[in-house]
Amino acid sequence: MSKFIGIRHEDKYVMERRAPLTPRHVERLIRGKQLDIVVQTSAKRVFTDDEYRQAGARIADNLGECSVILGVKEMPESFFEPDKTYVFFSHVIKGQAYNMPMLKRMMEMGCNLIDYEKIVDEQGRRLIFFGRYAGLAGMINSLWSLGLRLKEYGFDTPFLKITQAHHYASLDEAKKIISEVGQEIAEKGLPAELRPFTVGFTGYGNVSQGAQEILGLLPVKEISPDKLTELSQRDYLPNNLIYKVVFKEEHLSAHKDGRGFDLHDYYAHPENYQSVFEQYIPHLSMLMNCMYWDARYPRIVTKAYLEKAFSEGRPKLTVIGDVTCDPDGSIEITHKGTEIEDPIFVYNPFTREPMMGHKGEGMLVMAVDILPSELPRDSSNGFADALINFIKPIADCDFSEAYEDLDLPRAIKKALILHNGALTHDYKYLETHLR
Repeated sequence: MSKFIGIRHEDKYVMERRAPLTPRHVERLIRGKQLDIVVQTSAKRVFTDDEYRQAGARIADNLGECSVILGVKEMPESFFEPDKTYVFFSHVIKGQAYNMPMLKRMMEMGCNLIDYEKIVDEQGRRLIFFGRYAGLAGMINSLWSLGLRLKEYGFDTPFLKITQAHHYASLDEAKKIISEVGQEIAEKGLPAELRPFTVGFTGYGNVSQGAQEILGLLPVKEISPDKLTELSQRDYLPNNLIYKVVFKEEHLSAHKDGRGFDLHDYYAHPENYQSVFEQYIPHLSMLMNCMYWDARYPRIVTKAYLEKAFSEGRPKLTVIGDVTCDPDGSIEITHKGTEIEDPIFVYNPFTREPMMGHKGEGMLVMAVDILPSELPRDSSNGFADALINFIKPIADCDFSEAYEDLDLPRAIKKALILHNGALTHDYKYLETHLR
């Protein structure tokens, strides 16, 4: 089969406008690597068909002639064809039940599956990711949500000048507006009733760094979690300063038997740990959840905690930006990932029901699960910068060979979940989820 590389039209979400390769990167691959690239036509992709055509790609309604197909999000079961190679975020590595039918179909068709999320270096650090852009957009959205929610509480703040991330033409435009908001806060301050204004971040990786980058456009002072609990005891606190706190694993959980926190042991045996994060929640104005989580780890904000907190009066915590966005996960009240068109909801702790929008009693949550698509041009460029060097080796690989003989970069080989329809060694554990 000819080694045509296909770029698929994204159809899982209405507002998914990203692409794994931009026209600029496509042109480099065509001219520099002599690859043939076919782009599936799309009316909504942030890069137009004409941009790709001018880069040298061919535009087509379908990708039937392509042996390697690149996408961003999951692909429908009906899309897969026998013996082809697919590269996308499959969201199967946690055994996600909703994607097991897709994985089964790929296995039946003898497909190869490479998952961006598992392309890592020797230290396990991801090499190709949108994470920073999820943090950037998540923080923009959360500041916008904060302005709306504080307005509901009777406070007019400079945050009202910020809008949802996808309304900005570029990241630079968003940063310019937020910098202006920061200047206004520095000069005029926030309402005295909101002092001390504090923003907490869980996690310290790419997602968290992106979110912190946006908060850094405001007048910020970083303090330790220990200092957070002391702030309210101070006699004087400025109203033109925002306090930032970054929480690491040892601040979130403690061993159940009281022994000292051990990071290696925590990752090896998370079932032996319990959450201790509730001690910090009463001191936070906003929480940005930017950490990795799966069901083995303790939750950090529970429904039971919020019911108790609201029964004692409206808590200080006003907005949760759940960038992690695991439904019923570390933030238990995140019942689903929200869509860009309807991005926020208020969870009522007494009825335990969410209501979309920014009104009503309870906790406001921003939980968009395709946040990088709110900055589609910027995030696609950053992603493609990392992906481009792997395209030629993937295109040249003879996947009919045995796994041990595949001529692929080590990072790509480790990310090969399916080889000719069979789970590779590192992913055999998924068999239990496929039954």
